[in-house]
Amino acid sequence: MGIEKLSSDILKTLNLYSDKNGFNNAAAILADTNDFPGIDMARFGASINIINKRARFDNQSIISTFENAVNIFKDYYLYEEVAGSVRRAIERIPEAAFREAVANALIHRTWDIDAQIRVLMFDDKIEITSPGGLPEGISKEEYLSGNISILRNPIIANVFYRLGIVEIFGTGVLRIIQSYSESIKKPLFDVSENTIKVTLPVTESDLELTADEKAIYGLLSHNIAKSISEIMKSAEFGKSKVSSLLKEMNKKGIVTIEGRGRGTKYRI
Repeated sequence: MGIEKLSSDILKTLNLYSDKNGFNNAAAILADTNDFPGIDMARFGASINIINKRARFDNQSIISTFENAVNIFKDYYLYEEVAGSVRRAIERIPEAAFREAVANALIHRTWDIDAQIRVLMFDDKIEITSPGGLPEGISKEEYLSGNISILRNPIIANVFYRLGIVEIFGTGVLRIIQSYSESIKKPLFDVSENTIKVTLPVTESDLELTADEKAIYGLLSHNIAKSISEIMKSAEFGKSKVSSLLKEMNKKGIVTIEGRGRGTKYRI
């Protein structure tokens, strides 16, 4: 969708922004062709050494970039299941969470950094990393709580809002979290000085795990076996309890144990 296809009231907003600030970056970013980096997407196979698909969307309207990213997402994480005469859509990763995460990355990224938004797609998760950390004046805690929102690119945010891509400003993180309300695995948010990374795991239904087992289960991966020291980096329990929980889940057939001794690793 090029800028000429946007509604007249949105164009007026962009023009006011340009007049007030003396430049028209917002209009350029929304134009059909521009000089701005977009999104780099990669779909991996059994390991990061195997890339099944690579797609880059640069120098085009961020509306088109957003739509292209969503279409690739649907190819890998949405499918239909037929049971008798009933057909239902299955989302391995909630589409609402992906759309919100990509929209937020486009709206809140730092556009003066010549870097792409990176979307890495694995069998068990998607990682979305955008250039630029949090806007000045907001802490990580405030960002995660959704209680306060500081728009780095207010005009772009307004366009996304008017097109119905995002809803109320500042609720993106909460909407992503809400999309996983029924899943054992939860989204992760990693905020650094220069980047924000959102990890969207494949949803997992209740496997009759205890609350403590669910906490450890959420730290494990289908594709990458982890050592107990790697699990401990994010675990809220001591090493002996984590080890005990892993062994119990192994007995239930939920966790696979690989190797022996110091080389022991765990996966689901």
